[in-house]
Amino acid sequence: MSSVASFEIAYHQYLDASSQVTAPLPAFVDDKQSVLALYKMMTLLRLFDTKAIALQRTGRMGTYASTLGQEAIGVALGHVMQAQDILAPAYREYGAMLQRGVRMRDILLYWGGDERGMDYQGAAREDLPICVPIASQVPQAVGVAYAIKLRGEARVVVCVCGDGATSKGDFYEGLNAAALWQLPVLFVVNNNQWAISVPRRHQSHAQTLAQKAIAAGMPGEQVDGNDVLAMTDRCSLALQEIRDGAGPRLIEALSYRLCDHTTADDAQRYRNENEVEQQRQAEPIARLQNWMRQRGEWDDEREQQLLQSCSEQIDVEVEEYLNMPALPATSMFDYLYQELPAALRAQQAELKERQ
Repeated sequence: MSSVASFEIAYHQYLDASSQVTAPLPAFVDDKQSVLALYKMMTLLRLFDTKAIALQRTGRMGTYASTLGQEAIGVALGHVMQAQDILAPAYREYGAMLQRGVRMRDILLYWGGDERGMDYQGAAREDLPICVPIASQVPQAVGVAYAIKLRGEARVVVCVCGDGATSKGDFYEGLNAAALWQLPVLFVVNNNQWAISVPRRHQSHAQTLAQKAIAAGMPGEQVDGNDVLAMTDRCSLALQEIRDGAGPRLIEALSYRLCDHTTADDAQRYRNENEVEQQRQAEPIARLQNWMRQRGEWDDEREQQLLQSCSEQIDVEVEEYLNMPALPATSMFDYLYQELPAALRAQQAELKERQ
């Protein structure tokens, strides 16, 4: 008997849960402004997240998917992507969206059930991301990457999904095609340990989710998704390799969903609170802040100034969201098809007559 194939999955981390350095730091860390930008964006996202939940709880928007404890993933991606790259997110990548031109009010409108929050999905705003259901964005991302390769463009598609999405056929089919055609796409799996109420251990017997990339024929690795330095470095390297023609890559970002799946969920019904509290000690914002304080690059005064500045930005966006007039009921038809079928046109006309 002889072995015909072997593989291993690397794990990358620079700052552990105690903010201690575990490996030589990447070169970009020498740029203090770059690190500070990461921290500021995560802080803004955390405060926006809190405000969005408050709006939902008080009946001023629909359901909402919190990104609590997972801020480092989207923020790192938005930090290293180039303007011409394409983002195909799931629904927790607000950090990347905000850095790519989506306004906070756009996100509130989307979750608020107002079709105007969908404006950034249209062809007229192709510079902004789309937001689609679980795993179905994977084949779409592959299709976009195929078009990019045909055109010979120096762009990369970044496709983000959750751990639950890796159990769906869309995911496997997309990875297989991307590797076969050597497409410019980076797959990022936000492994936050929960697919709604299904824990990671009950949905896949694979030792890692990163190794699913190996079966498709592309490199896969694990990164500490709560370490924004590691996420920034590994995503930057992967994007450059893809841009240089090395084909697709997959990063499994290990995080933890400290929040409910959405505001329509009650995680206390299926999750142990002791586990949540233990995982809270590893969350990304405190981890980076403590490390910055250790280096003398952060203090209470600067923290309060940042919190005040972020709160003011959020208040402006929320005020604009709340003051926007409601759209007519007929607008529900606007984003279904490029050209409405006859049956829906009749319904639209009937509804217009009743208004």
